[in-house]
Parts: sequence; C-alpha cells; structure tokens
Amino acid sequence: MSNTGFVWHEKYMWHDTGAALGVLPVNGEFQPWVHFENPETKRRLKNLLDAYKVTDTLVPIAPTPASEEQLLRVHTAEYVDRIETLSANQGGNAGELTPFGPGSYEIALLAAGGCIAASTKVLNGEVRNAYALVRPCGHHAEADRGRGFCIFSNIAITVRDILTRGNISRVAVVDWDVHHGNGTEAAFYEDPDILTISLHEDSLYPYNSGSLQDCGKGAGHGRNINIPLPPGSGGGAYNAAMERVVLPALELFQPEIILVASGLDGSTWDPLGHMMMLSSHYKAMTEQLIAVADKLCQGRLVVCHEGGYSAGYVPFCGAAIIEALTGQDSGITDPFAKYESTWQTLQSNQEAVLKEVERVALSALRDGINR
Repeated sequence: MSNTGFVWHEKYMWHDTGAALGVLPVNGEFQPWVHFENPETKRRLKNLLDAYKVTDTLVPIAPTPASEEQLLRVHTAEYVDRIETLSANQGGNAGELTPFGPGSYEIALLAAGGCIAASTKVLNGEVRNAYALVRPCGHHAEADRGRGFCIFSNIAITVRDILTRGNISRVAVVDWDVHHGNGTEAAFYEDPDILTISLHEDSLYPYNSGSLQDCGKGAGHGRNINIPLPPGSGGGAYNAAMERVVLPALELFQPEIILVASGLDGSTWDPLGHMMMLSSHYKAMTEQLIAVADKLCQGRLVVCHEGGYSAGYVPFCGAAIIEALTGQDSGITDPFAKYESTWQTLQSNQEAVLKEVERVALSALRDGINR
C-alpha cells in the first residue's frame, strides 16, 4: 500500500459536452462527431489503473461538492448563478468553447471539491501526496466566464481554500498542460503569496496569452512565470525548463505546498497540441517535483488532472505520473516509449526561449521577493 491519495467519482464521467466537430458546434451543417473533451481519456486511465491493480494500492479520497462560498472566492456570483440556472434546464455554454449539459453544475462542484479534498488529506498528513482524476477541467476558467472546456477554476478555488485555513501562507502552482493556464494566472496575478508557473505551447490557446513578459503585477510582481515553448518541444525542452526555471523558481519562492495542473495534452499523440512528450517525460517531471517538495514543503504535492485528448495515450501518461507519486512499479509498459531516444534533444529555438525566460521571469521573481 502506497501513501498516495486518489480522487475519483463516476459522476465525473457524466459531464456531457455533446456532439461537435472536434471542439466546434456543428449547427446542423456537418455530420456530428464526438467532442474532443469527452469521458474516454479519464475513464481509460482509471480502467488501466484498475486492470493492473494500481487503484488497489492507492488511498481512496471521496470528493464532496465545493460550496458556493468556496466558489465565490474565485468566481463572480452572477457567473455561478448563470451556470446553475443553465444546468438545471438544458445546459448551454459557459463562455468560450465550454459546452455542458443538464447536471454539469453539480458535477463541476464535485470536480472542484475533489481537488479540495485531495489537498485537505495532504495537508492533514493523511497521505504523502495525491492525484485528483477530476472532470471537467478548470485552469482556463476565469472569474466571470468559462473557457476552453473549463467551468470552474478547480485549482484556484483549492488554493483560496488552502489559504483560509491559516497555517499555510505560500502556495505554488505548476501547470504543464499544453495550453496556457490563463484562469489560474488571472486569479493570482497580483497576489504575492501564490507562485504560478505555466509550461505551454507558445500561442496555442488562449491565443495572445501566456507571454514570458507577463510576470505578475503590483504586489504579485515576479510571482507569475510563463514558459511558452515552441511547437515540437519534447522531453529535452521540458526537462531543461524544469531544471533551469521551474525548480529554481520553487527554491526561491519556498512554497508550503505545490499543486500541479496536470494536462496530458503535451503528448506526441494529442489532437489539440503539437508537442512531443511521452509518458516517461511526465514521470520524470513528477519525480523532479517530488524531490523539491520533499526538500521545501514536507513532500506536500497535489496533482489535479486537466486536459489531454488522446484516448489511446493519456492513460499511459497518467499512470506514469501516479507511478512516480507512489514510488512503485505499476507493471504498466508504455508501448510507445521505444521512440523516446530520438526526441530528447534540446533544439536551438527552445534554448533561446529558455534563456529569455531565465533572464526575464527569474529576475522578476528575485526582484519581487527582495522588495
């Protein structure tokens, strides 16, 4: 038995994004197809863990719905009321590219609540770390609108809840979803107590978001770090970003708990990204965060599932992360890993970006801390 907590609820799979042309509504003009954000990636990950008896080694954490009070620390009352009203009828769109059906309000509450429950167990010392396999995802959701399949900002709500407890004052969020974590960034852009780091594909989604020049504002100067990697980046670029930016930033900031927005759409097989990550790379990044969490914050690490749209490959990436969290061999072999050796090299355009991030973002963080 490991000491890793695991959040799961069948109702996460009942969030209905309907039919689409990938991500776009068909409006009767095209043959309907399944929406890219559908239950299969998460369900297949859970099924893989079950089949290899990994689930049996995890500590189950039962999610409870986030309260309205918890939501309102991040979202406006008007927005929350609108989602609840639409959900009670036929559903609708939370804002931009965020369709949902009847009942999704309650499921979204359960997703945010699942991340809160995972953090609570970690902070109480009941588990060493935790993985919250929740749906819908959250890191694009803004105060007054949903974006990019995200209804409520699961991690931002969790961070605000953590800070109300009085015994934690500094929280770090590392987001390795292939899309920029704009919602989390916006929630804490002027907050000196939260460090937000986003590794993402440059200029993908949201467009014109996630610039390396966006380093926080006012009291939050330096507390936001964007690492906009060029399309085609793989394990070499991500490893360099971790070693040269993410880990040094965490050392500077000295968080008391680390949360991960774990999007798995940076994989080489994902239809909504253009990166070349493999499961072994996600495992390596997780191991790097485990080591720094052990050093800085008593091992407190909570991984919250975000994007990832390759039903065939997301399960291997998620399982690799959980294998790292538990420190145990799962017995799951990634059949695609044999291609890894050709995708490790750090390219010159990736090196140029990392040098600029080091120059701009890490300098801003040092300046902000020394103010």
